[in-house]
Amino acid sequence: MIAFSIFFSLILLGAFLTLYRLFKGPTTPDRVAALDILNVMVTGAIVLFSLIDRNSLFLDIALVYAALSFLETVVVIRYLEGRK
Repeated sequence: MIAFSIFFSLILLGAFLTLYRLFKGPTTPDRVAALDILNVMVTGAIVLFSLIDRNSLFLDIALVYAALSFLETVVVIRYLEGRK
């Protein structure tokens, strides 16, 4: 259980650092990359919660969230390319 607490606190620390880059990022591609990294961290947190709770339903949720976050990143990049 201590290992799960350590892993969750590291994910939380990484999420705070990524949120800083998301709001402070000097360029738009930095912000998009930070958003993608944040989505990966949220997916990892969902998987970690699935391991703690021993419920495989959360793995399905993590899979759907990962697919939607990938599509979100692609849509944002396409939108930004079209704006130039």
